[in-house]
Amino acid sequence: MVEEKFDAIVVGAGPSGLAAGYTMAKAGMNVIIFERGDYPGSKNVMGGVLYRDATEELIPDFWEEAPVERYIVEQNIWVLDDDSVVTMGYQDDKFAEEPYNNFTVLRAKIDRWLANKVEEAGALLITETVVEDLLYDEDKVVGVQTGRKDGEVKADVVILAEGVNSLIGEQADLHPKIPPEHLAVAVKEIIALPKETIEARFNLNGDEGKTIELVGKATEGMMGTAFIYTNKKSLSIGVGAILSDMVDAEMNPNDLLEELKSHPAVQRLIKGGETKEYLAHLIPEGGYHGLPELYRDGLLVVGDAAMLVNGFHREGSNLAMLSGKFAGETAVDAKEAGDFSANKLSLYKDKLDDSFIMKDLYKYKDASTFLATNPHFLSLYPKLVNESLHEIMVVDGKPKQEKQRKIIKKVKDKRSYFGLAKDMFNLWRVMR
Repeated sequence: MVEEKFDAIVVGAGPSGLAAGYTMAKAGMNVIIFERGDYPGSKNVMGGVLYRDATEELIPDFWEEAPVERYIVEQNIWVLDDDSVVTMGYQDDKFAEEPYNNFTVLRAKIDRWLANKVEEAGALLITETVVEDLLYDEDKVVGVQTGRKDGEVKADVVILAEGVNSLIGEQADLHPKIPPEHLAVAVKEIIALPKETIEARFNLNGDEGKTIELVGKATEGMMGTAFIYTNKKSLSIGVGAILSDMVDAEMNPNDLLEELKSHPAVQRLIKGGETKEYLAHLIPEGGYHGLPELYRDGLLVVGDAAMLVNGFHREGSNLAMLSGKFAGETAVDAKEAGDFSANKLSLYKDKLDDSFIMKDLYKYKDASTFLATNPHFLSLYPKLVNESLHEIMVVDGKPKQEKQRKIIKKVKDKRSYFGLAKDMFNLWRVMR
């Protein structure tokens, strides 16, 4: 297929792979990137938030030319019950000023733009190509086997950015088969609406954007979240939950999305819209305890393939880009030293450890287990919060003290004082 030997091979043209390729190509390395989709972004799915800080480390002032949708000025959390919602949010006018904080994006657009930047930097991008396995010289990775005719390609280092379905990583024993409790299945629709309608319904001016994260009824009490993000002329709406929870509940993710769209609070936001795209994706949720082997002789692992997702804060694209950048920098350093051994490539892990990435993953290392073993946090408590506020808000001639007693009794009947205290203490231990 390709006879020359490359300095580096990148498997996957998502954010992490493109960040790695860009970093190495800018430093003068001879880089080839393999992407199984028709084009970068065709196989990639995420909620749709791009974080400025991580992207700017790659390409300063990128928002001036990148196809971003809206800059986000307001972020909200909705706690849903059957037909009610408790809302919390934060809005800051400073987020409407450059350099902004984060943006809504559509992956098909932003990935292609970033891929063009990578090619301009000198990397070779090959699409519609599946990498089937790694090539070895004894224990050292020396290239990849693609599905094309004469598909062996050699390089000094291979960077795996193949996403959560990391079959090559599994074949190479970088990690065991990922258990369903370490995966979330997410579905998403792009719903077209006129720009003016979006701005009126979400109280936005110009290119301002808003995000809404939804819990409780949104996931039927399962561990996960839903989201609504504003684009220029569309809304991204989706929901995701832990795969093992979905299996146990015998629930189809599409049914979960349809239930979300039928909720009164959501329905009024999407009314009159036309679904343009339907997307589904697996998300790594193993966190700190699910990390695979991140490096070995001639090999680095980045992004979703490395399980680098902060599920608690719904951060993934920024971790992917920074991990790709760190891997690229490590490869550049190894090239200069002429040493691609595991010992030399361990610099990548050092960079991750020194960054917020590993610090945050470690901080929330037990959060998923805590919520999995305390499901009432995502079912009972959202319901109690909604019912309690309903009781307070209804003006029906009853004394407020009587209402307060009624709320306290209901909470006590559902969860004892001891249970409440225990929950708050355990939550503090996980979050501290």
